[in-house]
Amino acid sequence: MRVIVQRVDNCSVLIDNKKEESINKGLMLLVCFTYNDTIDDINYIVKKICNLRIFSDDMNKMNLSIKDIKGDILVVSQFTLYADTKKGNRPSFNKSLPYNEAKILYDKLISCFEKENLNIKTGKFGSDMILNIVNNGPVTIIIDTKEE
Repeated sequence: MRVIVQRVDNCSVLIDNKKEESINKGLMLLVCFTYNDTIDDINYIVKKICNLRIFSDDMNKMNLSIKDIKGDILVVSQFTLYADTKKGNRPSFNKSLPYNEAKILYDKLISCFEKENLNIKTGKFGSDMILNIVNNGPVTIIIDTKEE
């Protein structure tokens, strides 16, 4: 499982050119699943992200978590995170989990985040989406459960 975590002042997702979800200060998560991902990967990601200290405290030091600031989280699926560009110029997405299997894990991920009592918004799995992201810092972190 691979997640791109961005600390944001605000961000939004336009889904299929009509529905918009948005958050204020918090985290924008781009999420992709691969083969052999399990609930253990999801639990690891949720715990890591909920406790990741990347928000500034009063001394302007990254020392606070999303829970500490009572921030928002926007989760968007992005199968291209496992793109393989080693051969040729057209990326291969063979490492990304197929739609039906990835959708099950995505739904479990959202459910686990919702249990953390945070404001969670989502894109729509498998849909065409346009993101507007105001990255604060910029702070962008890659978490890959296969590289623990």
